[in-house]
Amino acid sequence: MAAYGGIDLGGTKIQTAVLDQDHSVLGSARRPTPTSGGPADVAREIEAAMRDAAKAAELKTGDLAGVGVGSPGVIEAGNVTSARNLPGWEGSFPLAKTLEKSFGCEVQVGNDVQVATDAEFKLGAGRLYQSLLGVFWGTGVGGGLILDGKPWTGRGGAGEIGHVVVELDGARCTCGRIGCMEAYAGRKAMEEHVSEQVEKGRKTDLFKLMKERDRTRLTSGIWARALEHGDKLATHTIERAVRALGAGIASVVNVLDVEGVIIGGGLGVRLGHPYAERIAEAMQPHLFNDAQPPHVHVAALGDLGGAIGASLLLRQES
Repeated sequence: MAAYGGIDLGGTKIQTAVLDQDHSVLGSARRPTPTSGGPADVAREIEAAMRDAAKAAELKTGDLAGVGVGSPGVIEAGNVTSARNLPGWEGSFPLAKTLEKSFGCEVQVGNDVQVATDAEFKLGAGRLYQSLLGVFWGTGVGGGLILDGKPWTGRGGAGEIGHVVVELDGARCTCGRIGCMEAYAGRKAMEEHVSEQVEKGRKTDLFKLMKERDRTRLTSGIWARALEHGDKLATHTIERAVRALGAGIASVVNVLDVEGVIIGGGLGVRLGHPYAERIAEAMQPHLFNDAQPPHVHVAALGDLGGAIGASLLLRQES
């Protein structure tokens, strides 16, 4: 039976999985995304993580029918450009060719959030719908679209929901622009906001928890722990993010009128249903068709959704 590899390349972690033809996970592995270096350094860590998953499945990468990669940035013919949440990745890098040399099998590369949205549409929480918006709340905020039962990628830049403007003359986003949703809700921007508030004298245990857990970034787990402890600055920052998500998602829904919204990503999955409900509530005042809001769900495939979606790139299932 053929086996396929899937790789979810994120700003914080590299999640890999090996799946059979029925999408059952045979083995998986996770490694932190490098915080320094450049594309070649990230590629080496991807290679190691995929070998770990293949070993867990009692296979070698050369035994796989192929490997799919979900990557941030602009994707064209296996090349990844301007993946700004990854270290030193401003230019273009031939990710597919680089990994094919290492793995000894075919490699296909797609947008990370779109492949995760495709997976939820085909196998997860989006199976009931023909139109769907995937919102992946993590290091940044990414979006994926299913319209009339098919992925919609536009000219290659569709789904960039994190860069919907939610406040004119607002906070500067990590993309360099002003007032983007990601400037309030992306975990990277949230960490910068907390650092600025600490410099102004506000108190938080977020960085203490980061050190205790031997992390170099405020991961989703650290945010969840701080919220459980009632950390006021963490609560304020998350609520600020939820307001931005509500306004931004509602604006996209007003244009597309999709049936369902799937909330995924590291923070979306970790904070789960209570925060999906809060996001739905934050959307409501901004919805034009407020009598028929879309159904809002947490991504059913969890942390492996991106890797599962990436593996579908090899099969192009209808």
